[in-house]
Formats: sequence, C-alpha cells, structure tokens
Amino acid sequence: MNTSETRWDKLLKIRTTGRDDSRSNQYRYPYEPTPYSVLERLANSGYIRKKNVLLDYGCGKGRVELFMAYQTRCHAIGIEYDDRIFETACENKKSGISGERTVFLLENAENYQVPAEVDRVFFFNPFSIEILRKVIAAVTASCYEKPRELLLFFYYPQDEYISYLMTVDELMFIDEIDCRDLFDGENPRERIVIFEVSI
Repeated sequence: MNTSETRWDKLLKIRTTGRDDSRSNQYRYPYEPTPYSVLERLANSGYIRKKNVLLDYGCGKGRVELFMAYQTRCHAIGIEYDDRIFETACENKKSGISGERTVFLLENAENYQVPAEVDRVFFFNPFSIEILRKVIAAVTASCYEKPRELLLFFYYPQDEYISYLMTVDELMFIDEIDCRDLFDGENPRERIVIFEVSI
C-alpha cells in the first residue's frame, strides 16, 4: 500500500483505505477512496477555500470531507447510501481531527435536496449515468432557487459522464486538473474535470 495513503489516514486520525464492492450493483459503484495525492492537488488548486461548503456524493468512509476540511478549512457534507460504510464515516468524524467541520448523511443521492449553502460538489464515479442525471437536476434546481457560484469536480470521469455533462445547458466546462503524473501509465482519466453551474 502507498505510504502516503496510510500516512494521511494516521495524521487525520481516520481509517479510509481499502476497496469495498460488497453492495455495489449496476447503479451504485464500489467504495474506493480518492487517492490522497489527488486530494492534495485539488486542495492546492485554490478552487476550494475556507468559506466554501463542499458536498461529496458517495462519500464512503469520509476521506474527501475530512481531508479537504483539514487542508482548506472548508465545511463538508458527505452523503452515502450504504449504511455499513456510512457507520465508518461517522466513526471517522468522531476520531478525525477535522470532524467538527464535517457532516455525514445516510441518503440516496437521487432523493437528496442540495442545501443552499453548498457551492462545491465532488464526484468520484459514485453511480450510474441514470442516477447522475437526477443528481445534476437537483444541483441545478438548487442553483435556480439560490443563484450562486457552484462548481462541480469530477475525478477520474467516465467518458459517458463527460459526454452527458457536455449536453447539460446549465453546465459550463471551466478547467481540468491533470493528475496523470501522480500515477504510472499515463492514464487519460487521471484528471479532475471542473464544471460550473451557469444559470
């Protein structure tokens, strides 16, 4: 296992390593934590700061929330549908050094109403395109209700995701954070694609 993975978990006083596909299916994909090296690059990008509220769909054990809250001092909300993995996120919130800046909710993504204070949203391929369509509709509806700068971050995006996102009138591609150099093999999916909700 990569030493930075265990080192960050230890520093943050959390346990988030390991993949879990025991409850995955064609609509909801396995739990796999976003690599810390990618999160470091996102934290250093300047797109997420102390005043922001970050929402993570399919938060798993809470790594994104607890790391970003620690690194950027933002507030973070994680939603997870798997009750067992959700319990681990709650334990990590209790033990984690940035737990007081995070909230975890046991929710189905397609039923979740995006709070008005959320202005940053993170996705690491948590679910199928069918669910993504419903989620994007909820995100844009929230922005219509309360217009604000709202950025969406897609790490390691599937081509199907990008093709769909490019067709949504309310979304505008604004940037990409290249992460290929962090891993072997020059994988073109090693990137964070950023869209802005443009109402």
